[in-house]
Amino acid sequence: MYRVMIIDDERSLRNLLKLTIKWDDYGLVVAGEAESGIEAINIIDEVKPDIIFVDIRMPFMDGIEFSKLAMKQYPDLKIIILTAFNDFEYARQCIGIGVCEYLTKPIVRNEVTQAIEKIVSELNSRNPKEKTDEGGDIPGSMKKICTYIKENFTNPQLNLTVTANRFGFNPSYFSRRFKESVGMSFVDYVTRCRMEKAMEYLHNKTAMYITAREVGIPDPNYFSKCFKKFTGKAYTELMKNETTG
Repeated sequence: MYRVMIIDDERSLRNLLKLTIKWDDYGLVVAGEAESGIEAINIIDEVKPDIIFVDIRMPFMDGIEFSKLAMKQYPDLKIIILTAFNDFEYARQCIGIGVCEYLTKPIVRNEVTQAIEKIVSELNSRNPKEKTDEGGDIPGSMKKICTYIKENFTNPQLNLTVTANRFGFNPSYFSRRFKESVGMSFVDYVTRCRMEKAMEYLHNKTAMYITAREVGIPDPNYFSKCFKKFTGKAYTELMKNETTG
């Protein structure tokens, strides 16, 4: 089955897409969703989507900027831009970067299914590309890779594919061997680096939105999710304890 990712800062629209389309009928599964381009670029390597629905108007990283980054890393990716009618000309900026379809809001089910049918047909007719290149020696490069991550985790665009390509590895192979060598996934390792740095900012009583930006997650909502998952508590809660303590 082909994997679908939905990126929109409106939960209601994400839910609408998930519930109104019979994905199984088209050989599709909704494998992931995100509230912003920043969150999406951080989890895209885990979701491994074949098709992405992305809103053009989002804070911190809009749909066009996200699409440029995603297509650079995944040239075979199929992207459908979701846009309000008065943003349509703005959306057409995506033509040069390989966006497949544009759907105007409010979303019409028939238009979504037509776009899906067209893209699935293209995916089915595409010649599969076997990627067997496994790059160099992971254990020998691991120290350099971990150092690179520690020096660059403040870059919001840092993710598994960017790092794998930099060191000459096939991303899938790199992901598997990184986890074997380090004991955690690439995403978890980068998140740990960011959250450990975030704790330093918290101890200095730095506001959350500033801390989020400084550690490479300029979307405060996504930062809040990562921080609470890492520490078990909200940033503001720990900040209050720091202040009262």
